[in-house]
Amino acid sequence: MHSVETRKKTEEEGKMVEDCSAVNKDAFGIKSHKKYPVVLRAVVLALIMISSIYICSICLSQRELIIIPRGMRVGIKGKTCTRPSISPDELPYTHYPTPVTYTRNECSCTPVRYFAILSMQRSGSGWFETLLNSHINISSNGEIFSVKERRSNISAIMNTLDRVYNLDWFSSASKNECTGAIGFKWMLNQGLMQNHEGIAQYFNQRGVTLIFLFRRNFLRRWVSVLANSHDRDAKQLNGTHKAHVHSRHEADILARYKPTIDVRKLIPDFEHTSKWTADAIQFFEDTHHVVLYYEDIIRNRTKLVDVLDFLRMPHRELKSQHVKIHTRPLSDQIENWDEVSQALKGTKFEVFLNSDHIK
Repeated sequence: MHSVETRKKTEEEGKMVEDCSAVNKDAFGIKSHKKYPVVLRAVVLALIMISSIYICSICLSQRELIIIPRGMRVGIKGKTCTRPSISPDELPYTHYPTPVTYTRNECSCTPVRYFAILSMQRSGSGWFETLLNSHINISSNGEIFSVKERRSNISAIMNTLDRVYNLDWFSSASKNECTGAIGFKWMLNQGLMQNHEGIAQYFNQRGVTLIFLFRRNFLRRWVSVLANSHDRDAKQLNGTHKAHVHSRHEADILARYKPTIDVRKLIPDFEHTSKWTADAIQFFEDTHHVVLYYEDIIRNRTKLVDVLDFLRMPHRELKSQHVKIHTRPLSDQIENWDEVSQALKGTKFEVFLNSDHIK
């Protein structure tokens, strides 16, 4: 009797376990073992898709894509820079570079102007550049393309320009992260004229403003070219060559040399200089540019205020330690003056014999 009751009790407990199992399966919707993997995979896939969308939205809100002809660069942009005071026509020339080698910190929203000084040797560009660099917000980095490797082909030129305008070019002229205008000087014979089409396109795409600086009096420029070439070999200042000097004493020593000019080459050289000057202005006529002359700045220093306005820089007194070398009349600075004078008389270049040809 006892064994019968025990067996019945065991059967009832087993039935209760089965009923509970059935209830649990119904409650969780897993009646079939075959159906369970399909539902789980769907849930996991949905979670992955939601997570991916969320991560992408975060990345896109923090990054911007800068697409340039030579590739793509992704830079972190923590905030949007706005300058309501900048007129719409100035926006193409207003930039907010993100250097690779350092961060601009609180100056990340300080607008930067890109510029280039296009000139010829011994046209006052060294003196002019020191004037610009005396401004706390301007950095001009010298003749960066005097190194042949940097102008060996158009790709090398573009890569060099990118480093300069990205504020990743370091020189003695480099200021700090709050630089307001960044540029350099580029001589016409340093790959500029040979690659003018690609360079002009680059300048327009990147919003680079150009400052042409030439010399009106080709004869005075030629005296300076020959004297500088002589000192490169003679090294008249304690065995060292100096293209620019900072004292009247040094200037007087260099000015003692009086070159003898080959009159047979004089007019062809002047013709070449005149053509290159005109061609350079024509090649880059579609860029945002200004044309200056050394003699005009010497005569009227308010021209420097016009340059600051052109670069949209605050007005400051610009100073240079450069001392002019050749200050005497040309007749005192050319060894064969009579021969040179005779060769230029009656030509369109005769005006160079008179004074400094300022007007």
